[in-house]
Amino acid sequence: MDEKRKISLDRAEELKDSIGNFLEFKQKFLEEMETKRNIKRKEHKQAILDYFEADENDWNDWKWQIRNRISSEEILGHFLHLSEEEKETIRNISHKYRWATTPYYLSLMDFNNQNYPINKMAIPSVFENDERGKLDPMKEEYTNPAPCITRRYPNRLIINVTSSCPMFCRHCQRRRRIGEVDQHAKWEDIEAAIEYIRQNEEIRDVLITGGDPLTLSDETLEKVISGVYHIPHVEIIRIGTRVPVTMPQRITDDLANMLKKYHPLFINVQFNHPGEMTEESKAACSKLADAGIPLGNQMVFLRGVNDNKYVVQLLNEELLQARVRPYYIFHPKQVVGTKHFQITVDEGLRIMKYLRGHTSGLAIPQYILNASGGLGKVPLLPKYIEESDETHVKLTTWEGKEVCIFY
Repeated sequence: MDEKRKISLDRAEELKDSIGNFLEFKQKFLEEMETKRNIKRKEHKQAILDYFEADENDWNDWKWQIRNRISSEEILGHFLHLSEEEKETIRNISHKYRWATTPYYLSLMDFNNQNYPINKMAIPSVFENDERGKLDPMKEEYTNPAPCITRRYPNRLIINVTSSCPMFCRHCQRRRRIGEVDQHAKWEDIEAAIEYIRQNEEIRDVLITGGDPLTLSDETLEKVISGVYHIPHVEIIRIGTRVPVTMPQRITDDLANMLKKYHPLFINVQFNHPGEMTEESKAACSKLADAGIPLGNQMVFLRGVNDNKYVVQLLNEELLQARVRPYYIFHPKQVVGTKHFQITVDEGLRIMKYLRGHTSGLAIPQYILNASGGLGKVPLLPKYIEESDETHVKLTTWEGKEVCIFY
């Protein structure tokens, strides 16, 4: 055998061995997911439909999903096997922090295991009694120069148009704004926000968020988007939403057709676990992508949900198949009641370092920490430069091998 070919084959085997553990994990994980997605989910969905005396048409109606959000521990107990102590915990936490989940997202849960990641993101736990942290660690209340506006950067800002969400995630950074009832921003306040943008010509990028802006009607949402779109100096509009994850029924043909009138328009979603990647959520993403809308994912590191390098790799690779680009991974913020979800920066960096070389660059997002006090995003990177001066740089590769480059 040619020596070069032998070296090549040996290297190929070495690379194959390096990903063996992930492939073993992936096969086992996807087999378990297949059971949850195709067997348990059907059972769960039917049980929920029976309880609400509903049918498939109701299920596929996003307004039905909103109207029938589960926000009572007693109703939840019809589906999840909750102890009386767990019901009492949910009842007590709900007095402090609002919670609700859509029938759709409930169908993704494990009805027998409250430690399943999907359950953890949706159902209140006793750990939310931990008072460490702040309600507003980003000091958003001090960065709103006009109604509905959050401004932390020179040429871009946020419009917060609602406090409503299909589901109130337990790791939410804006739990202080949720309140007890859904509340869309007053139109006069939104108009004031649009006027602020019009009067500040340096603003080129506007993010519409909330809450979840896709809980607005098509007509109201279009009024907001159109108002911003027709400001000459605004170059792009973004929408931040978790709707394709928690209520994919909202992504209708009418919505997609309306949105595609306002390009360049970008949408960022938040998938945190492969268990959220259902056929319905993928179809919702495809509908938006078919409308020419680039999609990005903004995962949040959450302990017990995705603090595992293989889970993150699998999620990001599945996202690419659904035409969603992994964009950011956020380090969890120091929000009151979410301490149990927090990981260390070192843990996050180890996962990011693993991804490099083990998956394509398209599947590797930026790891971002939001500096407290509203000081903005800080990218976090594993260490690759060991030493550097005017003559050379010594690097460590993704495999941990040292390379020295002389200038």
